[in-house]
Amino acid sequence: MIDITTTALPEVKVITPRRFGDARGWFSESWNRKTLLAAGLDLPEFVQDNHSLSAQVGTLRGLHFQSPPHAQGKLVRCARGALLDVAVDARRGSPRYGHWVAHELSEDNGRQLWVPPGFLHGFVTLMPNTEINYKCTDHYAPECDGAVLWSSLGIDWGVDAPTLSDKDAVATPFDTFESPFDYEG
Repeated sequence: MIDITTTALPEVKVITPRRFGDARGWFSESWNRKTLLAAGLDLPEFVQDNHSLSAQVGTLRGLHFQSPPHAQGKLVRCARGALLDVAVDARRGSPRYGHWVAHELSEDNGRQLWVPPGFLHGFVTLMPNTEINYKCTDHYAPECDGAVLWSSLGIDWGVDAPTLSDKDAVATPFDTFESPFDYEG
């Protein structure tokens, strides 16, 4: 059993796998292609898994993207702690261009967020020592790596002065961003 919820950005999905618990804790299949297909969700093939740790509350990573020909879709989950996960439609010509959704992912709620290619992705940590795991649909390609300024879309991150990387602190504001993505709707 799996719960799949469509967000305000219809291509972005919240996926909550079932957990089986007892006095020892719980068990969950975090990824099962057959189960997702049976639930009506056909995700692309994943080729890379990433895992990161953010030690401090208020660590913000994003808004990141990887441009074509190596655009990445990401299936994101929180392994430890909690985070606010954000996806932004960055597809030129989309009726939702520049719109965003934010969902809390935590070790407690077990939710995952599917962020398709053509969307910016970022998150801010809500607890210390938060770990995030995500599956990617393409390999990392540094020549296609990009970022949009976290504060340029009016997203309520819940922090005023986040901990940022140098890259994220000087990223391109959304209003001057030249998106490499096209809407194919």
